[in-house]
Amino acid sequence: MDVEPRHLIIRLAAALAIGALAGIERGWTLRDRRDGTRVAGVRTVTLIGLAGGVAGIEASLGQPIAAAAIVAAIAALLVAGYARAAHQQADATSAATGVLVLAIGFLAGIGIVGPALAAAALAVLILALRDNLHRFVARLDQRDIKALARFAVIALAVLPFLPDRAMGPLLAWNPFRLWLVVVLVTGFSFAGYAANRVFGTQHGTIATAVIGGAYSSTAVTQSLAQRMRDSTSDPTATAGIALASTVMYGRVLVLVAMLAGRVFLPFATLITPALVTQAVASLWLYRRASGNGAAAAPGNPIAMLPALSFMAFVAVAAVAARWAEARFGSSGIAMLLFLVGSADVDASIVTAGGLPPSAIAPDLAALALAGTVVANMTLKIGVTLAYAGRRGTAAALALAASTLVLAASCAFAWVAIGGG
Repeated sequence: MDVEPRHLIIRLAAALAIGALAGIERGWTLRDRRDGTRVAGVRTVTLIGLAGGVAGIEASLGQPIAAAAIVAAIAALLVAGYARAAHQQADATSAATGVLVLAIGFLAGIGIVGPALAAAALAVLILALRDNLHRFVARLDQRDIKALARFAVIALAVLPFLPDRAMGPLLAWNPFRLWLVVVLVTGFSFAGYAANRVFGTQHGTIATAVIGGAYSSTAVTQSLAQRMRDSTSDPTATAGIALASTVMYGRVLVLVAMLAGRVFLPFATLITPALVTQAVASLWLYRRASGNGAAAAPGNPIAMLPALSFMAFVAVAAVAARWAEARFGSSGIAMLLFLVGSADVDASIVTAGGLPPSAIAPDLAALALAGTVVANMTLKIGVTLAYAGRRGTAAALALAASTLVLAASCAFAWVAIGGG
């Protein structure tokens, strides 16, 4: 197999850079150890990367025996070096780094340069975060490990094996996309739980509001409004209610981009002014807040029942959307999206993402989704006033400001598409 010399030079340079990058990190980390006790330092790791690149080039040129001999020789040297140093220190990181650099350098040598460089960068990042990772692991308990394991099963052991095609009643169900809903819901829950564990109570109510807003801003609003009613003064709760809705605006933008991409641009046009308004109001209330409240204890990190219930709701909504498309056309679907989203904005987004492109125009779908956000924000204003009373006035006004901006954007869009 003929390879241009310049391509070989690029591969060798990449393999050398991979070795040097990892070698510098190893050399710095092990700088205090006396000579002869390091399994692999800056020079050795750099040479290992270069050797891996040479082996990869040999393999790509049709010399697999030569490539295997190089790899085997380097591996044997690493094993011998680690065996000699094992009685002095039990850390196998340097030996593992050498093996990994050899493998990544080999990838660069056979021409997979981009992924090889990316893998090297990630490896060095992991090595550089040694102390941070150790502190993080030290703070974990058995419940954290179980939560991580459950989420790994949900996201990695189930989702990749589900069929990604339409099936079921009216071909409305896609098993992959339905389970993706479960992954997203439990993912938001797990992310909030993990962030709570990392931040602790240092940032109090504000951190809880921002974390919870990524999962359910309505639940956060109810919880903080209840706290406001029960306390004489809690300015952080007021700021927390506003911040949770700011996060909600950002969350729905991300979900639309992920699950209903063709609707994203018109939807972002409607939502962005309200997002900016809510962010400004939240910042103002945050600066007014004095001190920190106590952060709520994290709940169930992987709440499967709510996630499965939400998936069932989405599945029923998908069938209803297909039926509405056949019976009433795009106007019926728009009304259905609005009704579904009034109960749950995320369900409406998932439903819109599961519709075929011909079912409803992007502008009309975006308008329906934005209308669901207006309905959800109106609900939170009512929850705030109902639970907090007069003490919730500032928070309710912050929510009302962005709601009015969004309602105005929807009205202009409705006129623009000929609805008025």
